[in-house]
Amino acid sequence: MKRQTTGIIGEKLAADFLTRQGYIIIETNFRCKEGEVDIIAKDGEFLVFVEVRAKHNRNYGTPEESVTARKKQHLRNAAARYVESHQNLPAEWRIDFVAVELNGYGSPTRIEVIKNAVEGE
Repeated sequence: MKRQTTGIIGEKLAADFLTRQGYIIIETNFRCKEGEVDIIAKDGEFLVFVEVRAKHNRNYGTPEESVTARKKQHLRNAAARYVESHQNLPAEWRIDFVAVELNGYGSPTRIEVIKNAVEGE
């Protein structure tokens, strides 16, 4: 399975999973000069910026292990840009990760939300 295909499938599965968990999806694939946020949602009183990591094998580690310190900083910066450029948002926000593991057919074998995965917001 190609990396791009894995990513597209992973983001769709993550959005569906988050919706079932009670998140309200506001926007997907927000891009700015600071970076990209896969999913922006509300979870109760929180605005949540979600990084989705999908893998179809563990040859190079788990999905959550693939998030580098640099990527975390880009997420913080993109989230801050979103907050300052949009009105009427919840006062509190956080960054969550969704780890998606797929089998060779693109079906999920694991989907897990890691809340507040990036500290220092």
